[in-house]
Amino acid sequence: MSDKAQFRTPRWTPDTAPTGGARQLGYRRRIHAPRLGWGGPFGGRVPVEDTGTVYTGPTSQIALIDPFLLGAGLPARGVPVGRDVLTGELVCIDPSGWTGKLTTNPGVWVMAQPGVGKSALIKRICLVYVAYGHMACVPADVKGEYAMMVRELGGSVLRIGTGTERINPLDSGPLKHRLPGLPAVEREALLDVLTGRRLETLGALLATRVGLGRQANEIERSALTTAVQLAADAVPGADPVVPDVTAVLRQAPEVLRAKLAAEGDTYLDLTRSIVAGLDNLVGGPLKGMFDGPTTSPIDLNAPAVSVDISALRARGNDVVSAGMIASWAYAYSSIDSARSLGLMRRKLVLPMDEMWRALRAGPGLVDAMDAISRLNRTTEDVSIYATHSTLDSESLPTEEDRAKARGLMDRCDTWVIGGSTGEELSRVSGRRALTEQERMMIESWASATSTGLDTSDQIHPGRGKYLIKLGTRPGIAAAMELTATERRLYHTDSADNEPGSARR
Repeated sequence: MSDKAQFRTPRWTPDTAPTGGARQLGYRRRIHAPRLGWGGPFGGRVPVEDTGTVYTGPTSQIALIDPFLLGAGLPARGVPVGRDVLTGELVCIDPSGWTGKLTTNPGVWVMAQPGVGKSALIKRICLVYVAYGHMACVPADVKGEYAMMVRELGGSVLRIGTGTERINPLDSGPLKHRLPGLPAVEREALLDVLTGRRLETLGALLATRVGLGRQANEIERSALTTAVQLAADAVPGADPVVPDVTAVLRQAPEVLRAKLAAEGDTYLDLTRSIVAGLDNLVGGPLKGMFDGPTTSPIDLNAPAVSVDISALRARGNDVVSAGMIASWAYAYSSIDSARSLGLMRRKLVLPMDEMWRALRAGPGLVDAMDAISRLNRTTEDVSIYATHSTLDSESLPTEEDRAKARGLMDRCDTWVIGGSTGEELSRVSGRRALTEQERMMIESWASATSTGLDTSDQIHPGRGKYLIKLGTRPGIAAAMELTATERRLYHTDSADNEPGSARR
């Protein structure tokens, strides 16, 4: 056939066809244009047909043209979540790339009932962002569910509570190798920073129920400050450990007695509780965890790192809380120190799963998360907080701590909401505006199907479905499907470690 004849080839070609119109005459619809394009006016070769022009405007005006309106979709950049449940278009989430454009900060608040897919979404975000050059840092992996993914990414996993590895809460990270070569003024300034970090960590650990069970008072804090400084001075070029601080308090050096203006039995009375609290941190259920130097320093060149504290679950919630505080302080302090020295420039992805445990751990961990959420806009670290309910923030003992926890939610400009009850969504509406249609959709995801028959092979209706809310924009509902590799890697329960048993 000549080019001229091909150019005029109609969009219907002779062929056998079913009933109706041109098909009754033996024609079928062309699916692809011929080599030189469709015939007719303005015809010609074009590889892709124009999808048309997109116009935006207020609903009061656009509704007159087309009453079937949807919120504007999200840019197809970042981490692919799945297909829009209404339009079928690709939905992506990109907290780091959205900052300063669609959102004001890279914080993400993920909330849903247990078992509907919070962890699967967080792990996919980590997986894709690592491919983009971020470093995934899991500072306290309570279930050990990130360990397999981190190892397959070529990262490092530090397991605490197994009796072979430990964390020093007073570890200075990369700074200890740089201190000897600094000028005297800079060295003293850096030592002051280190002392402050060490005191914050010890204070948070002492506030847990396995320590003092309360915040140290002003006299105890004064004694602890001097004891930490003296312990550090005694091991130049290295890091002190908790037993070193306890030994200084028991030895009662003159400088410490002078600072407290106490001698003899008066000194013992003032320091007895703080010494007992420090002893609790290195003995009993915490023995072998915080009583010596860090055995495996964080590899700052690894694509991902995880501090696995799943072995502590058998020792009780109080021990898990102490482990979370210590591992958080160690991991983030090491990374922050490396950044201050110019040894690390990568952005972080910080998944904070099991948020309810973190909030109940006490003010120490809440203060750490609060500080990170205030700085992540400048560092562009993606902080992801996952929890079951907004009521988790109300579990803290004081109103000051509860206000900090609520502030975490408010500073997250991106919310991802999975299946939740109507009661829970009423509380959410006080912080993020939800339309009636959005509430009905999310609530339907929370309603498990019950037929009275065997439901062992049925999937929960809300599994893998999320509503992504950016500020006050209309939400975008997406449904996620896991790949075969993800189904193998994403384990949310240590008991489900057999192939094919991964929950989402």
